[in-house]
Amino acid sequence: MSGHDAAPLLLKLARRITEDGPLGVADFMAAALTDPDHGYYMGRDPLGAAGDFITAPEVSQMFGELIGLWCAETWARLGAPASVALVELGPGRGTLMADALRAARQVPAFAAALQVHLVEISPSLRSRQEVVLADAEPTWHETLAEVPDLPLLLIANEFFDALPVRQLVRQAGGWGERLVGLDPKGEVLAFAVSPADPALEALVPEALRGAPAGSLFEASPAGQAVA
Repeated sequence: MSGHDAAPLLLKLARRITEDGPLGVADFMAAALTDPDHGYYMGRDPLGAAGDFITAPEVSQMFGELIGLWCAETWARLGAPASVALVELGPGRGTLMADALRAARQVPAFAAALQVHLVEISPSLRSRQEVVLADAEPTWHETLAEVPDLPLLLIANEFFDALPVRQLVRQAGGWGERLVGLDPKGEVLAFAVSPADPALEALVPEALRGAPAGSLFEASPAGQAVA
């Protein structure tokens, strides 16, 4: 994997695999998505016609406005606390939050009580959010754990879907983990499966542990930790 046409992240991953051994799919995904220099989300806006995908807030403002009204109603049901953290995980371009806040202003007391907090790791997307949400004066965080300890209203649209997953494969002797390594020539990335490990079986729901050989189960420890 030494050709000049190889992508920089591919070369970086190949060096890591050579030095440390195959990566779990979750580690591979984390690098592909959030590597500081080459990660998919770190230096570009992937949304819209010029990007790779679209989400509901970008299609219709009604989506975010309904969520904003739900937040106002939930705040009232919480006893209308004087301060409440309105948090969005992975807020994209800030469209959902902007639409939610527009609707929230229909309840002035709620609008006055809320503090906007955004959990976002992408510098590129933060820049977009700064423009779209300037009036809301949001605070940005790298992780949910950094959000102040206040009554919490949390929204997340297609956030958990994008988190890294571990892939477990049922083998004759039990469950192993799918890994990303290099082919025998060390030239291209290739899948492999670790030996069966009883510790991996604990990640699989009990009802699925006896699945046929070749079955694949995905688990997202990162998503479970956030939840």
